[in-house]
Amino acid sequence: MKKVFVLIAPLFIAIIVFVTVTYFLNKNSGKGALQVTSVPQSNVYLNGKLIGKTPLCIGTEGCKTQDMLSIGEYSIKLDPLEGDYTPYDAKISINKSTLTVVDRTFLIGASSSGSVITLTPISDKKDAQLLVISLPTYGNVFLDSNQVGITPLLLKNLTESDHDLHITKDGYSDKLIKIRTALGYKLTSLVFLGVNPNFASISGELQIKTQNTTEKATKSATASSPKIVILNTPTGFLRVREEGSISSLEIARVFPGEVYTFIDEKDGWFKIKTKNDKIGWVSAQYAKKE
Repeated sequence: MKKVFVLIAPLFIAIIVFVTVTYFLNKNSGKGALQVTSVPQSNVYLNGKLIGKTPLCIGTEGCKTQDMLSIGEYSIKLDPLEGDYTPYDAKISINKSTLTVVDRTFLIGASSSGSVITLTPISDKKDAQLLVISLPTYGNVFLDSNQVGITPLLLKNLTESDHDLHITKDGYSDKLIKIRTALGYKLTSLVFLGVNPNFASISGELQIKTQNTTEKATKSATASSPKIVILNTPTGFLRVREEGSISSLEIARVFPGEVYTFIDEKDGWFKIKTKNDKIGWVSAQYAKKE
């Protein structure tokens, strides 16, 4: 009997992926299954051989190809059928009796995003684990709306149930994945975050502003201590939030090289006073105290 393990449906702008994982395709087969989705539709190559077009599935119920794949490492390539997009190449693993899912949303340049979801058995049959890896690293991980850490992140002792996995990072489009963890298995979610096109379009302007304001801001800072110095960021600016949380309201923006009055700090956050006397929090990942 088959349990449903992965179903992915990418949405274009929000870059949201819905995943429902099923396992135990056939315990005795020694083989696994593959599902591939993309926007736009793409040719799919496995070890250099064209095997079909997205959406594509191999070895699961309802697939045109019921024969499963031998376990092992494979190279996969997605070549979009429309648009001037760079093909996507990756290495994937096919594991025994489980489904591997590859998803890709093609956009111009670094705005493309995607994910690879795999399931591997672990020794503790009463444990359900989740490994979250993002490129770039240090993405904020939310599980069922609760912030649980920063990538790369391994979570243990989860319930065997559906979960909402949400990854965010300043300057990149959010990624939401609906997953189902399973006892005795580790679900690995490799997430490729795409640069937010809205931020990318103004990066040149922000870079110029940063260069023009760095020297002025540094000179205007007083000698009283401590101070918060804003570091380089992928977007060329850093959000000031109402509270020390990635989900809190943005109230201002500050720029690399600028120096601000330190007020308070807590785990991963500095509280500062901006030039227009606004009080808010910035991520300690992109700021330092002097």
